[in-house]
Amino acid sequence: MIMAVVARVFAHSIALHPTCNSGSTSLADCLLPAHALTAFQSNLVKQLGKLVKVRYVEDITNTKRVERELMLIKLRAPAGPARTEVLQLAEIFRARVVDVSERGITLCVSGDPGKTVAMQKVMSKFGVMEVCRTGRISLKRGEALLEQIKAPTERVVHRRSSEAIAPDQSRDGDVYQIEKEDLSGPWEVQNVLEPTTYENDRGEAGQGEYQAHTLQTLVADVPGVLQQVTQVFARRGYNIQSLAVGPSETQGDSRITMVVPGTPESINKVIKQVKKLIYVKDVQDITATPYVARELMLIKVRCTASQRGELRDLVQIFRLGVIDVGHTTMTLEVQGREDKMAALTDLLEPYGVMEIARTGRIALTRESGVDTKYLETMRSTTRIW
Repeated sequence: MIMAVVARVFAHSIALHPTCNSGSTSLADCLLPAHALTAFQSNLVKQLGKLVKVRYVEDITNTKRVERELMLIKLRAPAGPARTEVLQLAEIFRARVVDVSERGITLCVSGDPGKTVAMQKVMSKFGVMEVCRTGRISLKRGEALLEQIKAPTERVVHRRSSEAIAPDQSRDGDVYQIEKEDLSGPWEVQNVLEPTTYENDRGEAGQGEYQAHTLQTLVADVPGVLQQVTQVFARRGYNIQSLAVGPSETQGDSRITMVVPGTPESINKVIKQVKKLIYVKDVQDITATPYVARELMLIKVRCTASQRGELRDLVQIFRLGVIDVGHTTMTLEVQGREDKMAALTDLLEPYGVMEIARTGRIALTRESGVDTKYLETMRSTTRIW
């Protein structure tokens, strides 16, 4: 629910300012002088810092930083000269092919916003079918970190669903007896950012009837639309585990990709409510259809001059990108699935992970129709005699 609260703060701050026009989509579109914009941003940071679940907020606009975003683009490129040219351009932009069919090809590319926009513009002559983009993530360059003040608070231990207390056990402070059937719910679905949930969020057994659903919402690019969409889920008690917003293939529209746990029946009811919003054009639940999902992560680790050779080996194995190097640090860029992110993080723990920035999951349906869920199930159940 914290995503809905943060979105409401942004929407409320922009709506209260008289110089922001009704069609603006960001603070940059507001007609503000320099001193007024600085005061506006400072006030916005203070309002976000007052939220209960927000631990720290910092404006790094004027600091040296690295910025990246991720884009999935589906092109109409049948086999022949057109596809050959697409692959050549993909090599120039260092894009990766994630799906191929008879009439189209899907590419994944990461970089600064200028690179993704330039690639989409170049590829538009072939026919862009769909585009899904994340927001911008950034980390400070070099050894600089967020100036977070660590409060002397105890570390919260999160209890997994398998460790839930049985109803017959003593529970100090409880007023009502909890029945066994009351313990099940969408909160039992583990977060999609954990490596063990990639198979469960695609419908495998082990989570009961609750699973993480991947939703795509096409909305008009107007202020406050994100807050309206997230509020529909927040009012009904749904926890949005992942959220990514970016421009779509149509100018003036944005595509929101969310991962929300729940039952198919409850998710369908929420989708009907979202479709009633004025600026919402389409909502799809692509969980049951074959789709390709990707995520982007920036990770800063401690690295001395003697350890750079070891990290270069990991860069080649995981197909990473080195985007910044300091005297004692190295910032890496990785794109892929959640299990790949977790595996890399575990390997980098001995070096010392300093900061991590991750986008939400973005997804596009596979034009080829290849069902990854089915293939992974066959791989796990097939035995070699």
